Order: sequence, then structure tokens, then C-alpha cells
Amino acid sequence: MAGIEPIADLVIHGGEVVTSAARFPASIAIRNGKIAAIGAPETMPPAAETLDATGLAILPGGIDVHVHFRDPGYTHKEDWASGTTAAAFGGVTTVFDMPNTIPTVATPEILAAKHAIAAEKAYVDYGLYAVLGEESLAHVEALAEGGVIGFKLYMGNTFGRIPSPDTGAMLELFERVAPTGLRVSLHAETNSIMERRERRLREAGRNDPLAHVESRPAVVAVEAVERAATLAEWTGARIHILHISSKEELRPLAEAKARGVDITGETGPHYLMLSTDDYERFKGVIRVNPPVREANCQEPLWQALKDGTIDMIATDHAPHTPEEKTRPVIWNCDCGFPGVEMQMPLMLTAVAEGRLDLCDYVRLSSEAPAKSFGLYPQKGAIIPGADADLAIFDLGQKWAIDDAEIHSLSRISPWDGRKVQGRLKHTLVRGAFVVRDETLVGSRGHGRSVHAIQHMPTPEPRNADKTMAAVTAKRS
Repeated sequence: MAGIEPIADLVIHGGEVVTSAARFPASIAIRNGKIAAIGAPETMPPAAETLDATGLAILPGGIDVHVHFRDPGYTHKEDWASGTTAAAFGGVTTVFDMPNTIPTVATPEILAAKHAIAAEKAYVDYGLYAVLGEESLAHVEALAEGGVIGFKLYMGNTFGRIPSPDTGAMLELFERVAPTGLRVSLHAETNSIMERRERRLREAGRNDPLAHVESRPAVVAVEAVERAATLAEWTGARIHILHISSKEELRPLAEAKARGVDITGETGPHYLMLSTDDYERFKGVIRVNPPVREANCQEPLWQALKDGTIDMIATDHAPHTPEEKTRPVIWNCDCGFPGVEMQMPLMLTAVAEGRLDLCDYVRLSSEAPAKSFGLYPQKGAIIPGADADLAIFDLGQKWAIDDAEIHSLSRISPWDGRKVQGRLKHTLVRGAFVVRDETLVGSRGHGRSVHAIQHMPTPEPRNADKTMAAVTAKRS
């Protein structure tokens, strides 16, 4: 009506809202970056602007708890601007960045410097991990206070070759983190097994792509998950198993959950959709840690997503240059490839093929990550009061991924040429368009750290009287 002042900044009409529980047609009103109302079009308040989303699906923005944006230190591979642009074009509105940059995020001062870089460049919201190892042992509490989403512990070597703490150090590190309530995300591969096998394979002249898989058999992950779960159970630390790649890991993960360990897990599209059958075609491009495994791992991983054994989808977005991925000797090819932009189209294609229910996918891509890391319901939900983080897709549009057109600086992946169904049209982060009509319209620096809104459950440390700090404080 003429003369009525708008009380919403934006109203989205005509779309189908998708939550973890239901799909339904509805309009969404947004004010001051938050969802103000959801309902029939005629119930929406006057708005400064409207968006016609007829024929489109409105999903909560994806939360990718596992990316490597390489900034600072490796900005020829990726930086915060390019990485968060790729995220926005993939419908991902919050990312958690890993600490294996230069310098490694191990002290409050380094953490503060990385926060400054991200705050200046990021298009989407973000959390920062700090490394958990001998170098950060004395800084755990200060890092928690300085604003981390969690800690990352490398049980096995990967890009950057962060030292892997031995089991005694892991126990003490878990003891230090448990009272903070923050989650420890684990690269769960046993380093000593991998180092020995790689050395022997190199000595035997095995430089072919499959040698990488054979240097890291599934037992390295099984042993690491079991060990980490035992230490978490003893200390009360909360843990998250990164990049679950094999069917064998599902047993220790499920057993730990059944015992009451606060343990969550993730897998990624490459473990669900690629296998050792693809190594001959992709060679070093497919090299990633843990490795893409045999095809018989795929169906158990899909089933684990459906039954909740695996909690969420993440990408381990790990960009490198084409030269770094195409060296003739597999051991010299850098590990990882970009994925944050492709994850939602790849998984929505699986939905279209009947592999997964769309509501279950929302749970895996947004709701579960938000709940596991203390961001729900401000993130990961389409409900009044939540941040208006939205990914709006045409679920019927078919297209093909083209490495030359992705927004990461790393334009080389095993997804090049793959046909997918589900095309992103718009991405909103806290009510502001970052991508509109498939065009970047957001501003660098719009992204904010989510540590300020994180609310983890009350910590529940165990065996506090037996920690290293407790026993060394005793006097005879």
C-alpha cells in the first residue's frame, strides 16, 4: 500500500523452502540480516526489495567445516578472497579454515594476524582452526579465548607436514582442550604406518598413482579413530573425524558413539563418487589424503550418511596449481584439490538420482555442522531469528563442471567435465546477496568470524585428577 514504510529489507517470494524436516512453498522476509518471517505471500510485511524465486529451492547455506584457503603463506594456490568467492558460488555461506598455513596457527599472535587477513578479504562467514600439537600445548587456553572454532590435530602427515604428536602428547593435548568445550578435528591416519610403507614403496620403485593408496591402507584410519576415541572417552574431549574415506572406519566410529563419546564425523563427495578405478585417468590430480579408495567403500559411506553414523558432508577443499598436481612421480604431486564450489551441485545430483533425500542433505550440509560446532540455530536453519544464510538453486538445471570456470585459483580437479543437476542462482550471507543471478555482487570483508556466536555445551572433562597438570602439581 502506498505510503507504508517497509519493515523488511527483502522478501523472497515463490520459492520452495527446504529444511531437514520438510519441503514447502513459502515466502521469506529478511530484516537486519536475519529471517524475520516465513509464511504465505500475503502475510509478508512491506519490503524495500523483493526477489522472485519461482521454481527455485531455498536451502540453508552450506557450512563446510573443512577448507584450506592457504592464506597466509601459499596465496599462489588460494587466498581468502578467491576461496570465499568459490564458496559463495557453491552455495556455501560459512567455512572453517585449517591452520596449516605459513606460519602455522599455533599462538594467539598468529591467530590474530590470520583473523585480520580473513576479515579484510572474506565474502562469506568463517571460523578459524588452531593447530593442536606440541607447539601449541602452552597456548590452548589463549587460543580458545582468541577466537577459534576448534582445534586441528594431525595424527598423520599431509600437506605442510605439520608434526604429528605421539600418543602421550595427544593425551595431554586432549586434557588441555577438554575444559574449553571446543571440538578437536582429527586427521585420523597413523603416521608411523604411512611413513614406513611410503619409504618401502619408494625403495621398491613404486611411483605410480596407486602406490599412494597402498601407502595408506584403511587400517591407518581404523587404528587412528580407535585411539582418538579412547583418548576422548578418557578425557571428555569432544572430537571430530575428518575426511572418512573407508568402510572400515565406520565400526570404530559407531562403537565410540554407542559408548557415549562426543564424536562426530564427515565424508566428502570424492569418497562417495570416485574410486581407485579413476586413478589411471586422473593420476596425480586425484591424489588426496586420505586417498580415494576402492569402489566397495562407496555404498557403506552412503549408508552411514543416511543412518547418522557419519554426521556431515565437508570438502577438504585443498587447492594447488596445475603444475603441482601433474608431476610424473606420484609422491611429488601435492595432495588435494578444490571442492567447496562443487560440493552442493555434486550432492544435489545424488539427490536427483535418488541416492539421498533432499531433507537429509540439508541436515548433512548445514544443520549437523551447525549443531556439532555450537552455531545452531543462528546458523544452519531457516527459521525466524536465524541468520539469513540462504542458497537458492534451480534443482532441475543440468550442466557440466568446467575447471576453467571455477572461482578457486586452483583450476584443476577430478570433477572437470562431470555432469551435474542443480545450479546455484543466488547466495545470501546474513541477508546480503553475495551471488545474485549467478554473478558476484558481494563485498570483500562482508564475511565475519563465527566464533563470537559459538555456544558449545558445557564442557564435561573426565579424570581431571589424573591429567598431566594434576599429577605434576602434586608434592611428595
